[in-house]
Amino acid sequence: MTGTPSDMTEATGIVGEFLSLKEETDADLLAMQCGDFYEFFGEDAETVADELDLKVSQKSSHGSSYPMAGVPVDDLTPYVRALVERGYRVAVADQYDTDDGHARELTRVVTPGTLLETTDDDAQYLASIVRAGGAGGEPSGRGRGGDPDSGAVGLAFADVTTGQFLVTVCEGPDATAEAMTELYKFDPVEVLPGPEIRNDDAFLERLRDRTDASLTLHTAEAFAPGKARHTLREQFGEGALESVGIDDEAAVQAGGSVLSYVAETGAGVLASMTRVQSYAGEEYVAVDATTQRNLELTETMQGDRDGSLFATLDHTVTSAGGRLLREWLQRPRRSRGELERRQSAVAALGEGAMARDRLREVLGDAYDLERLASRAASGSADARDLRAVQDTLELFSEVVDVVESDERLRESPLTDVLARPDRDRAADLAADLDEALVEDPPGTITQGGLIARGFDDDLDDLVADHEAALSWLDELPEREKRRHGITHLSVDRNKTDGYYIQVGKSETDGVPDEYEEIKTLKNSKRYTIPELDEREREVLRLEERRHELEREIFERLLDRVAREAETLQTVGRALAEADALSGLATHAVRNDWTRPELVEGRQLAVEQGRHPVVEQTTQFVPNDLYMDEDRRFLIVTGPNMSGKSTYMRQAALITLLAQVGSFVPARSARVGVVDGIYTRVGALDELAQGRSTFMVEMQELSNILHSATEDSLVILDEVGRGTATFDGISIAWAATEYIVNEVRCKTLFATHYHELTALGDELPTVENVHVAADESEGEVTFLRTVREGATDRSYGIHVADLAGVPDPVVDRSRDVLDRLREDKAIEVRGSDGGGGETQQVVFDLGSGELTTEDGPVSASTGGDGRRVATDGSTPESPADSGTEPSIDPEVAGVVDELQDVDVNETAPVELLAKVQEWQDRIDEA
Repeated sequence: MTGTPSDMTEATGIVGEFLSLKEETDADLLAMQCGDFYEFFGEDAETVADELDLKVSQKSSHGSSYPMAGVPVDDLTPYVRALVERGYRVAVADQYDTDDGHARELTRVVTPGTLLETTDDDAQYLASIVRAGGAGGEPSGRGRGGDPDSGAVGLAFADVTTGQFLVTVCEGPDATAEAMTELYKFDPVEVLPGPEIRNDDAFLERLRDRTDASLTLHTAEAFAPGKARHTLREQFGEGALESVGIDDEAAVQAGGSVLSYVAETGAGVLASMTRVQSYAGEEYVAVDATTQRNLELTETMQGDRDGSLFATLDHTVTSAGGRLLREWLQRPRRSRGELERRQSAVAALGEGAMARDRLREVLGDAYDLERLASRAASGSADARDLRAVQDTLELFSEVVDVVESDERLRESPLTDVLARPDRDRAADLAADLDEALVEDPPGTITQGGLIARGFDDDLDDLVADHEAALSWLDELPEREKRRHGITHLSVDRNKTDGYYIQVGKSETDGVPDEYEEIKTLKNSKRYTIPELDEREREVLRLEERRHELEREIFERLLDRVAREAETLQTVGRALAEADALSGLATHAVRNDWTRPELVEGRQLAVEQGRHPVVEQTTQFVPNDLYMDEDRRFLIVTGPNMSGKSTYMRQAALITLLAQVGSFVPARSARVGVVDGIYTRVGALDELAQGRSTFMVEMQELSNILHSATEDSLVILDEVGRGTATFDGISIAWAATEYIVNEVRCKTLFATHYHELTALGDELPTVENVHVAADESEGEVTFLRTVREGATDRSYGIHVADLAGVPDPVVDRSRDVLDRLREDKAIEVRGSDGGGGETQQVVFDLGSGELTTEDGPVSASTGGDGRRVATDGSTPESPADSGTEPSIDPEVAGVVDELQDVDVNETAPVELLAKVQEWQDRIDEA
């Protein structure tokens, strides 16, 4: 019978021990060591077998049979990594010796946020979020709108693979929204929601929607303010929190809970978390989740890395450098001093081609010191890891020498970057490791042969005795052959028989009497002799003592490296920054990018600007852009597919790159430092969340109108297109007025509502620009050039033709468009239900609806009822039919006023107001 969950509790022996340990943990799976294997039983075995394609066998216990699957002890790490990357939390129970045999105990729980042996070069953040109080929604607003009762939200981010530990707090009416943006930026693999947040279903749903993080409910006790503060002080020192300005209770709770969770899971990496860093949102440019997605900073709209800004810019040669570059792109800075420092380093690296290439060549051999520091602190590093530490610390000195040997680099901020680590301390550690370890150590500690000759006298003596004993064994076959004249004789060793002498069957009759037979094989026999038995005991004794001493020495080395975790991290960060800066310089040189001038104020002046990603795959047409205090709002019109979106995105990306410290794709650029970049570029239906395209569009617009300040840059690519024409124009018009009059930020607004271009004549800071197109003999050519002024053509039918819409539809579209432009009536083909005849309709300009001689085509009527003949004929009037027209006096009054209006002399805003008034009067009539 097969064991079921209900009868598994009755199991005894190994299975019973497994089930007992499983009850002690809330992990999804348990791997329990049984000798040379880690075993999974019951449902865990079936799950692991399905996920990792392992073979399932059966284990009998208490009259039942239980599924069992296992992996060798030395192979556990890759299997656990694969399970954790699939979202499982895996507990590990290790075996230890007892007086009665063996027992097991839980030693660690591996979760997405505490996985050390990751194959991903990206940061692996474990996050905690705590709301100190306030509503549970996601209010938005930077001073305008939002929930004034919202409390502070504390955040902590720890990367156990590098030891990085960051804490911040979001405050104000949009605290929860800002916290969500921070979570999106850091993209944690696991999140610990605080006691209040974990009950906020709406927030958790948004978190699941915007990140791939696993949500873990850590014990509420760990979030208690007093306990959390104590945990932080124990880890970082009594005055650490005050020295970095962490005094907000929510931030303390978040930080303490992360440390508690790392300790509870047994990751063993707390020693690598040597410093706590506090950062404030005001130091960074606000780039919310929507903007990161729309600008495709780290992945495209389709979720691919290729085609993103990061993939385009990433010329780093180390994993740590790539991580840092990604962080810079997701968290641009506002400090001109820091940005100009990076720019100067990029400039020096760009000018010193030979030194830059040499630097990149040297950096290419660097290992990830930050991650090696965490492995050392956890005790999981092996001898090869320590040799990698030694090699990279030695390489650091070479990197410094390369920089100092070039005058441009020596006088650049790169020198300051490399001066941060303690070079003497790093060199001492490198020298100690080099002296202790062999050049090419084995992959595991148990193999022996880790420690270099001359490092430890006792070990050297043991090694000499061991090698002498092995040498005697190596020479034994030849001695025995000579002594006894046996040709087919060899000496070997295995786990079952130990050392033995093997003789071919054809010569077994000639073996001496002292040979004691221990095994008969098909073609040979195995023997032993007293002297061989004695030598075997000596070899085993020496091997055991040698391995014990090597392990002791290695553990001392490992502890030495773990104590220098901060040194490793500092050197690792310096190498990463040198790599990121040299990568930016490489891209700038290869693509003819220029150093932007960072200025105060609202100027954004770009000469011959290009899109940094699109220019890689097309013959790009550069364009100029100029905005300042008196030219803050640009209405961008032009044909579909002409490049309006690209033009606006490149403006945002040039601004972002300038605030990363990078050069930019332009002939020249002056960039006023912004506090936020906000975009509304297209939208996808999110029906699963109950949000249509238009609802998503309006929510994004709402966030921008609440969040942007006068120092922000806003990109709007169509507003109001997902609803009725008049509604859409009204929303776009009102949003434009609000941004211009209230927010007062730099804005580029692309629209096909050409009515909005009238605002360029009415509002002093609004200007029109358009993407030019050339139309000749019915053919349209998109010039991709941005020019001053507005356009009134969108060439949508031309785009439909390019997209492969059937010719009859395209031709009919052109015919209908021509008739509408000429104020001629349209024939509705097939309106009789298939008889082939056409029916004449007219287009009501007031309601935007089609009507026939019998009345409106739709259920509603409106306007003044004027019918435009659009088939070349004149529609029959009431007079022609012999019926006296009956006109409402109110409508007649509107007609009289309409006749008196001089369209050319009336301001557009005033004219629209009159039209609205006339419409209201006609509707009431």
